Amino acid sequence: MAPEIQPDSAGVSQLQGLPAIAGGLAARDSQRPLVFGAPEIGTAEIDAVTACLRSGWIGSGPRVAEFEREFARYKGVPYAAAVSSGTAALHLALVAMGIGSGDEVIVPTMTYCSTVHAIVHAGAKPVLVDCEASTSNIDAGRIERNISPRTKAIVVVHMAGRCCDMDHIGEIARRRGLRLIEDCAHALESSYHGSAAGTMGDVGCFSFYPTKSITTGDGGMLIVSDKRLHRRIKILSMQGMTTDAWIRTRRTSRNRTVAAGFKYNMTDISAALGLAQLPQVEARWRQRQEIWNEYNGQLKDLPVGLPAEPEPHTRHAYHLYSVVLGERFPLTRRELVAALRAENIGSGIHFEPVHRQPYYRRRFGYQAADFPAATRIGERTISLPLCASMKVSEAAEVSGALYRIAHHFSANQGSPAARSLRERVESYALSKR
Repeated sequence: MAPEIQPDSAGVSQLQGLPAIAGGLAARDSQRPLVFGAPEIGTAEIDAVTACLRSGWIGSGPRVAEFEREFARYKGVPYAAAVSSGTAALHLALVAMGIGSGDEVIVPTMTYCSTVHAIVHAGAKPVLVDCEASTSNIDAGRIERNISPRTKAIVVVHMAGRCCDMDHIGEIARRRGLRLIEDCAHALESSYHGSAAGTMGDVGCFSFYPTKSITTGDGGMLIVSDKRLHRRIKILSMQGMTTDAWIRTRRTSRNRTVAAGFKYNMTDISAALGLAQLPQVEARWRQRQEIWNEYNGQLKDLPVGLPAEPEPHTRHAYHLYSVVLGERFPLTRRELVAALRAENIGSGIHFEPVHRQPYYRRRFGYQAADFPAATRIGERTISLPLCASMKVSEAAEVSGALYRIAHHFSANQGSPAARSLRERVESYALSKR
């Protein structure tokens, strides 16, 4: 028997009309689609980049240095290093701490592949750990059983903006003498029991990709409290040289190459964007919180698993709003993505876990059965649009589209029309790949 999908009285109007994939009107006009994770770029950002272009200095220079100072001040740490991407930040953290060939690094399987790529590029072996079914964060209770004599570090990922169980994980790292790296790509504004995300380990790594709270087009940042480690990171990010081009224009300085470093430095153009966006972080966080709360209220009657509520005495960044399709949901994820596209609504998948990726299966022999929670979530999770440029009314449009889609397919399961419609959904999904 098909499940009944009915919203409460506040959302009855959401069921009016057919979904677009079934011939109804789309929730959004095709000329103004709701893009998943669209960046918010305004006059301040445009003016800042224009001023940088007119300054005659667009490589690493005074704006990068200022962005590092301001970001360190925002996070309450003494040192920050701006780099070209969040992936570069993770790689530099590992290499700067001497982690490489023969070493093992504990890392969650429920993450974007670049978190694990950084470990492979450092020459170490990633040791994947399953996630918590309720939060998608690394299961702290499974970490210790995966530690070996070769383990040198733990990398945690604060998924969707919710901090991991850092009390437990920090205690393990201290007791076992392991380095602790925080992947804070989703967690710029997050905190855990009074400590800001990125300040609870040896290094905090941030991403400024276009979908993040701050975007610099692309880019990243590392924050540390150890002066010597910061110096090592800065040198490695500049081809292993002791000074950069901007410093050499300001004073006579002998430039030495002291390591086989990387071209990971940030440019002043990128930093100009970051400097313009940093003062807006809190206002944009509040806007995302409103969207998150709107989804929570609107979607509670759908057969989906909603995100876990923020833990007491913590701050959630509200970076992603990911739901897990329940067994009673009448569509597969692939079908739902296609149906939302027909509504001109974008969506994301966070994530198909690393152990399911072909490269990592081939190289390390990971098995789905070893990671049951991440395997299930990875097959059924979908992220809805959530960014500071959205309005609450747009979140209501997304919710309405979801109800229409789910109700229509639920009510017509098993009929010839439904089978034909499923074929059209599949055809639509293929045509949009």
